[in-house]
Formats: sequence, C-alpha cells, structure tokens
Amino acid sequence: MVGGMTETQRKVGFVVCLVTIVLALLDLQIVSAATVPIVRDLDPEHGIDKIPWLVSAYALASAAMLPLYGKLCDVLGPKRVFTGAIATFLVGSALCGAARSMGELIAARALQGLGGGGLMSVTMVVIAHLKGPGEKKGKGTNIGGLVAGGAMAIGPWIGGLLADHANWRWIFYVNLPVGLAVLTAAALALQLPERPVRRPIDYAGAALAAAFSSALLLVTDWGGKRYAWSSPVVLGLALAAAVALALFLWRQLRAPEPVLPLSLFRVPELRLGFAVQAITGGAMMCAIYYVLIYLQVTRGVTSSSAGLYLVPMTLGLTLSGSLTGPLSARGWSARTFTVSGTATTALAFVLLATTIGPHTSLWLVRGELLLAGAGFGQLVGQLILLVQDAAPRHQLGVATTGIRFFQTLGNALGTAVFGTVLTRLYATHGPGGDVTALTALTGTARTDGVHAFVDATQVVFWGGAALMALAALLALRLPRPRPSAATALHRDSMPANTCTSATFMT
Repeated sequence: MVGGMTETQRKVGFVVCLVTIVLALLDLQIVSAATVPIVRDLDPEHGIDKIPWLVSAYALASAAMLPLYGKLCDVLGPKRVFTGAIATFLVGSALCGAARSMGELIAARALQGLGGGGLMSVTMVVIAHLKGPGEKKGKGTNIGGLVAGGAMAIGPWIGGLLADHANWRWIFYVNLPVGLAVLTAAALALQLPERPVRRPIDYAGAALAAAFSSALLLVTDWGGKRYAWSSPVVLGLALAAAVALALFLWRQLRAPEPVLPLSLFRVPELRLGFAVQAITGGAMMCAIYYVLIYLQVTRGVTSSSAGLYLVPMTLGLTLSGSLTGPLSARGWSARTFTVSGTATTALAFVLLATTIGPHTSLWLVRGELLLAGAGFGQLVGQLILLVQDAAPRHQLGVATTGIRFFQTLGNALGTAVFGTVLTRLYATHGPGGDVTALTALTGTARTDGVHAFVDATQVVFWGGAALMALAALLALRLPRPRPSAATALHRDSMPANTCTSATFMT
C-alpha cells in the first residue's frame, strides 16, 4: 500500500491522471479544427473576427490561475484541487457546447480555462503522491510525457473528425462523460494527504500575477497583428503589465505566504531552471509555428496537411522521452538531460536555418523536426525534476508552479518576437509588403516574395538556434547533482502534503 491506498487504487489513480492529461491537451488542439463550422453556426457575418478569442480566452484564464494552483494544493490538499479543477473544466465544457452566440462561447472558454490551468499541473501532484518509495522519481513524468506527445499528434485529427461527421458542439460535449468518469474514479480511488493546518493564501499576489500575465499575453497576441506596436492599446497594455509586475514584486516581498517567493531565485537550480524553461518554451513555439507557416506560404501545403509535418517532431519527442527512464537508471541526471536536450535542439535549429529554402526536400524538413523533437523530449519534465530536487521543502509547490508560469510567458514572448522579426524583414525586402499577400502573387513577384520570405524565415531559425545555445550555456552552469543519498534524504524529509506540479511542452 502507498499512502493508505491499495495497489488497485494506485493503478486506477495512475489511469485517472493519464486520462486527465489527454483531456487537457486534446482541448488545446481540437478547437482549431472546428473554427469554420463554429463561425458558420453562431455568427456567419462577424464571427471570424472573434475566433482568436476562442484560443486567447482559454489561454489567458489558464495562465492567470497558474501562480495560485500550487498554493491551493499546499493549503487545501491535492485531491480537493484536482477534483475542483476538473469540475470547473467540465462546467465550462458544458457551457461551451450549449453556447448560442460567440460571446457566450468565449465566456465559457474562459471558465473552461480556469479549470484547464490545473489539469496538467495538479495532475502531476497526484502522480507524485501515487509513486511508491522504491520507484524512480522520473517514472510518472516519463509516462505523462509519452501520453502528452500522443495527444498533441491526434488532437487536430480528432477535432477535424468531430467537425466533419458530427456537430461541432461534440468537441466540448465529449469531455463530459470522460471527465465524469475521471471524477468518479478519483473520488473512489484517490486517498491523498490533506493539509492539517491551514495557511493564508496570497490572493492579492495571485491577482497581480494574473493581471501581469494577462496584459503581457494580450500584448504579444495583439501587437503587430490586430493593433500596431505603437498603438495606444498595445502601449497601454504594456504599461499595465509593467505596473502589475512592479506591484507583484512589491507584494511578494511583503506577503507572509507569497505565491512566488523571491527567495527562490537565490537557489541556482531554480534561477537557471526558470530561465531555461522560458527560453525553451519560446524556441518550441518558433519550431512549430514558423515551420508550419513556411510549408503553407512557400510550398503550398494545405493547413490540414501541414499539421501532419508535426508528427515526426512528436515522434522524436516521444521516443527520446521514453529513453529518459532507462538513462536515468544508468546515472543520467536532470542536469545531463537539460544540457543534452538544449544542445540537440540548438543543432536542429542550425540545420533548419542553413537548409531551408524554396525547394528544400520536405523529407529533410521532417528529419530536422524529428531531431528537434528528440531535443525537446529530453527536456520534457526534466527541468521540473531538477527544480523539485533543489527547492526548499516548504516552497516546493510554488517553485514547480513557477516553472510552468515561466514556460507560458516564454511561449507568448517567443511567438511575438519571432513574428515581429519575420514580418519586418519581409516588409523590408518582399514585393508584397505583407506576408499574407504572398500567396496571391504570381510570376516574378511570387519568386521574389518566396525568396524574401525564406530569407526572413532563416533569420528566425537562427534566432531559435541562438536561444537554445544560450539555454545550453545556462544548463552548463547548473550545479552538479547532489549525491544520491543526500537526494534521497532530501525527498524523504519532505512532508506528505507538499504540493508538486509538472510542466509539459504544449
């Protein structure tokens, strides 16, 4: 028995966690495949302008909750937070399916995101408690990584299947029977420790963190797209983000129980781990997003077919992730995986930058994405293990929640910065002035436009290579792992109610 649970309850608990991870990742992917039928049904005249909010509302709400979930686990116990997050997600899913207007759907997506923000992180809290004392610490993370990779690959396909052969509302309704089964199994099988003594929650700090992250995400989502970077809207949001960040830092210095204690940054593993996670998040968005744009704009690949080019990347991520367990048993540490993973990914970006062109073999592109996936697969979950080993035991929950927070910010900033570089370079050297006009060009103008776009894309990939090279240098500065005995003593001394969470590349 582990933590008062029988072996059967423990196995059911693991299945519950894996299904929850799939539920979280699928919902991030499948909506994109149903945007056309959603607009056609709810608002055929003006709905297309509101489509970005379907993604943004979920992402903003999810990111806003991240700094709070770790503290909630510490105070309320992981089981309560786990079931609460799933219940909130299911209520949001039901409201999404029943929406009668784009406004209702967007509001329901925001509610769904409040719960979705905890599906991944709190699920890993549960996995941490389910593992027996003799099991390798990376086991749950490795299995979760494999499931995450598979869900990333099949998400768009499931969304398209439901959109083509059923009503788009089933994209949301399908969550209900699965989620209810998870809730029932969790209530019956999970026997997790609860916090005997309640501590205050820094709601003011959490609100400031939410305000900062929301304003920053809106800046990166709107800047240069919906509004010019110099527009009052973007500048106002940037100012709001700066003010919220300053107030948040001030609050963390004074709050008795801060949601992200600044003392964490005094620990080298945490300081460097946060930085590497943010850089990796930005670089992964570069690899995914701008390869897809290259395929569609310069090679004429359809949007649905372009998504299939991510399969090699997912395969590389899954295969390398499956090897982390056996390699850990042979003495590889989280630091070793971080150094190797960042270096491998940097090499993949260098190959993309040097080989990408108007007539590059698409099989070569697939191979480079496979290599990038192999690099990212070594990083999936390993940084969180490094942080868990180094974090003070009374701050483990907020430390692991923090690394997920930095990944989210890295994703947003990476997409915005690389997108600005690409559009500015093309606007300077391309014949159309705008990347979106390239597909309408013909003849010599089309040829010149493709070359200008490829040149700009190469710069973007060189930027990704530079980022991952910086991440590799930071990884080399990570302290060597503690002796195994000390690590075991450190883990055995942690209270059973300590909250942990993990992060995946999504």
